[in-house]
Order: sequence, then C-alpha cells, then structure tokens
Amino acid sequence: MEQQPLVFLAIVLALSSYAHGLKIFDISSYGVGADKDITAALDKAWKEAIASPEPAKITIGPGEWILKQAHLEGPSKSPLELEVKGTIKALSDPTQLPNKEWEWVTVNYVNYFTLSGGGVFDGMGEQAWKTNDCHVNTKCAKLPINLSFNFINNSIIQDITTKDSKNFHSNCISSNNVTFLRYKVSAPHDSPNTDGLHIARNIGITILDAVIQTGDDCISMGDQMTDVMIKNVKCGPGHGISIGSMGKNIEEKDVSRITIQNCTFDNTANGVRIKTWPSAPATLTISDLNFLDLTMINASNPVIIDQQYCPWNLCSLDKPSSIQISKVKIHNVKGTSSTQDVVIFSCSTSKPCQDVQIGDIDLKFTGDPALGGATTKCQNVKYTFTGGAQNPPLCQRSSAPKPLPMQIVEHLQRKTIHTSRTTPTSPNARAGRRGRVDHLRVRAGETTLRFGERHLHEGVRAVVGGDVLTFVETTTFNCADLRIGFFSCDHGDE
Repeated sequence: MEQQPLVFLAIVLALSSYAHGLKIFDISSYGVGADKDITAALDKAWKEAIASPEPAKITIGPGEWILKQAHLEGPSKSPLELEVKGTIKALSDPTQLPNKEWEWVTVNYVNYFTLSGGGVFDGMGEQAWKTNDCHVNTKCAKLPINLSFNFINNSIIQDITTKDSKNFHSNCISSNNVTFLRYKVSAPHDSPNTDGLHIARNIGITILDAVIQTGDDCISMGDQMTDVMIKNVKCGPGHGISIGSMGKNIEEKDVSRITIQNCTFDNTANGVRIKTWPSAPATLTISDLNFLDLTMINASNPVIIDQQYCPWNLCSLDKPSSIQISKVKIHNVKGTSSTQDVVIFSCSTSKPCQDVQIGDIDLKFTGDPALGGATTKCQNVKYTFTGGAQNPPLCQRSSAPKPLPMQIVEHLQRKTIHTSRTTPTSPNARAGRRGRVDHLRVRAGETTLRFGERHLHEGVRAVVGGDVLTFVETTTFNCADLRIGFFSCDHGDE
C-alpha cells in the first residue's frame, strides 16, 4: 500500500501544473437572481468549462446559494476544477427534487477533476430523516445522496464539507486514483443511512485527514475494491469504518489490499468491521487487509469480523457465509471500549477466517467493573499472535456469563416487542406477533431469555444455543438494542 501516497502526490503535481493560465467561469456572471438559485447557472458554466481546450475553473463564491439539483457530466477537454467557497443548500423537501432518480449533485466521466474551496454542501436532510423507513421497507422512496462521483479518474476532492445529507453523504463508484483530502462530514448521530463516504468498484482510493461525524458508517466499502488507503481519519459519532456488507449479490467481486491506519474512533457503534451475509449467493474473497495504529475512545466493538450479519431480519441463518476472509493484519489497537467484547471474530463455519495476524492490542472495557475486564470472542478463525501487548488475552474470556441484572429484567418486562421471524421451536414466535416481553420468560437471576428466535445480532452481545439466547456480561439494555437483529421496538423508546 505504500504506492498510494505516491499516486496522490503524482495527481497533485499534475493538477498543480495547470494552475497558471486557468480559464475562470464565475457562477455570478451567469445571471443568478435574488433568490440565489444557481441551478441553471451551474449547468451552463459546467457545459462551457468542459468544452474549454484550456484548463478551467468554475468558481462559486462566499455566501449561501440554492441548488435544486446538478447532474454534471464529462468528458472534459482539459483538467477542470469546481471551487466552492460558500454554502450550497438543497431543497429540504425531497419530493421537490426535479429528477427523483438522480442524486443531488452528481459528477460523472471526468479526468483530472478537482472539487475544492472550503465550502459546504448542505443537504437539508432533517425533514427527509423523519419519514425514512428504508431500513424496514424495501419499497421506500429513494432519497438523494449529497455528492455522487462516478467514472472519475486522477481526481481530488479536498477541503469540502458535506452536511445533513438525506441519504449517503458521498459515494465514489467505478473510479480510479481518487483522493479525498481534508474531507469533512457533519450530521447528527441519529440521522439514518447517512454514510459519510461509500466506495465500490474502484482502484486506488486514498482518504487522508478526514473528519467524519454522522449517523451511519463513517466509511463503507462495497465490492471490487483494490488498493485503498484510509489514513488519519477521525470517525465519530458514527458506525465506524466497514468493509461490506457483502454476499447478497452473486456478481460481487473480490476485495483486496485495504489499509486503515492511524484512525481514531470516538464513541462510535463500531471500530473497524467486516460484515458478510449468511445464506447468500456470493463467493468472493476479502484479503490483504491491514488495520494498524488505531485509537478507540469508548467505541463499541472496536474490532469485529461478522460473517453472520443479518440486520432487521433480512436474511436466513440456515447456511453460513460463503465468503473467504484471509490475510488480515491487526496491529497496535489501543484505547477504551464501551462493549466488553473488544475483539470479535465471528467467522463462517464453512470458510473460516484464514491467516489473521494480531498483536499489540491494549483495549480496556469502560462498563460496569463488576462484570470484569475486557474480553474477546472467537469463532472459526485461524490466527497468529505477532507479539507485543495482548490485553485482553485473545480468544479467552476473562469473565463468566453473569445473570441478567434486575434493572434489565424490570426494563424488559415494561416493554413490548415485535417479532418478525418464525422458528419451529416456539409457538409464540409467529410472524407479526406482538406481546409483552415477559413472553421471553425473563426472571431475576437468569442468564437466558427463552424464545423461538435463533439470532440476536450485534449490540446485545448474545451467544446462541438452540432456542436459548444467553446474554454475556450485559450491563445495559434498552429499546434501541431490541431493534437489532430479529427484534424491534413496537413503540420507539430510544
């Protein structure tokens, strides 16, 4: 992965060589009215700029501007820069988007493109978040991504902030040699489906010195990714940096040579994570991964490989994941965790994780001291300890399962849950059945909740045995936990 900074430097030098003699296209000279709507002006300036035989720069100055939508396509005849110094605002009502199949701002088919200027793309997403049910409704209305980059090459996105997107903040698809430098994301911790940056089907993506605060993955990676360097990224709030989820599409292709280095995870729902679906058709490989020099600040699940990823009961657990994960190096991961299992290897029974090298781990559990210290969980993994600190000991539990604390029992007995998956072992688990949670036979002093479901996913930290869910060293339990996996709150209480 050492070649990635060199590629970035080559792109910078190439683009900077065009700095002199730029032809400037100032957006204010295109008849922007008093309403500050730059939709038509940007479209016209872009078409003129891509036709320029000389290197061109489109400038959007300081102040607030309105942009209904922009679909900016190449190719361009020369290197092109879009410099944004002000704040560009979207329409708050997603139904008013001119083309509902497009994203808010799209840039396609350009080479040597630069987006810069220190400006802000404000997606005005708050209204859309209130009605977003895409996590449970596969036919939900499409919401626009703030910035969408597709088929771009040798390009830089630098000193740009994306704020309050209605959907993902940015994506970069089917592109080569693209750098995100000092890229910033700002959205509340509870904003749904607002990944900071999603990348897929790319070669040579570099993400440097980014600050990402959002309600979903800070960075998520799809399939067919090669040569990715993520370095000096501050993530949090958010759901961490994820590879996957993978496996649902049989046409998915391999992922390799991914480095996540010198990143900080501050109060995130996960740290670094790999997630693949069980009972899914894809058979790709995920290999040559490096998770290096990472700092956790009260992060949940600091390091997790999850090959039983099944949120919202969207899959079957009948068959294991068919994806092979191998050649994973985890080194120098330190800090604090809000969950007791600080390293989780939940690998596939049919294709165990191979050649996992781990060393110099020092992670402390910040929860109830009565539960003991930090622990790790290992299933179907072949690993090598490479030296240095190992706190906690790898694949050894330092604490025995504890009875459910009385406050958890009392909390559960006050709540109503909705079950959406049936198994033969429980007549109470019929699809759509609602009932008081004491159907789970919760009693003080028990370590188990007996119910017909076979899987309770991340966040609750349960191990499964038949139709018994055994809670391990759990000190907190709330309605938000019940939304994960096969359970969801019947009435939100988060």
